[in-house]
Amino acid sequence: MLLRRLPRLHAALAATVLSALVSLAPGSASAENKIAVVDVQQAVMQTEDGIRAQGTLKKLFDKRQKELDAKQEELQRAREDIERQARVLSREALARRMEDWQRRMVELQTSFVDYNKELQKKQGDLTGPILRKMMGIITRLAKKNGYELILDRSATPYARPDLDLTEQVVQMYNSGGDGGGDAPPEGGGDKPSGGGDEKK
Repeated sequence: MLLRRLPRLHAALAATVLSALVSLAPGSASAENKIAVVDVQQAVMQTEDGIRAQGTLKKLFDKRQKELDAKQEELQRAREDIERQARVLSREALARRMEDWQRRMVELQTSFVDYNKELQKKQGDLTGPILRKMMGIITRLAKKNGYELILDRSATPYARPDLDLTEQVVQMYNSGGDGGGDAPPEGGGDKPSGGGDEKK
């Protein structure tokens, strides 16, 4: 209830322009400029590693959501109890109870912010290596097929469907064929497309 839906891939990712500039020297003649688009966020989430990452994030999200819901329900009950006893409690006792309730409410709000930060960090840890590997695949694909520019689909208002390479990139990633060499994952633990032991 208090937690927002899983944060989308880093805001920078959605706005990223993938400029895979390929051997187009200034002044060289080209009959037709080859341009394509890739929906990077969708591609990351459709890879096998991305699907596993989403599962891990969902487990963490659900766990934190339960904790927050339990604390919120407890605070709601405490508030109702204070309201029921308001007429029989002394002013001092009522003020103490309200002060304690407000302190716990601030703690809950702080927990909410902390949990969101935790989720965002975990998301970055899980999707960062996938994204780096995917950039390597996109760059190779551009060089191999002579694309001069590949843009993030989210940064383009319109692109013809036949210019969209998202599915092809996902297939290349999942096959393990052309990925990863240019940008090896950092940190080792979440290395994509190896085994599925990133679950913690």
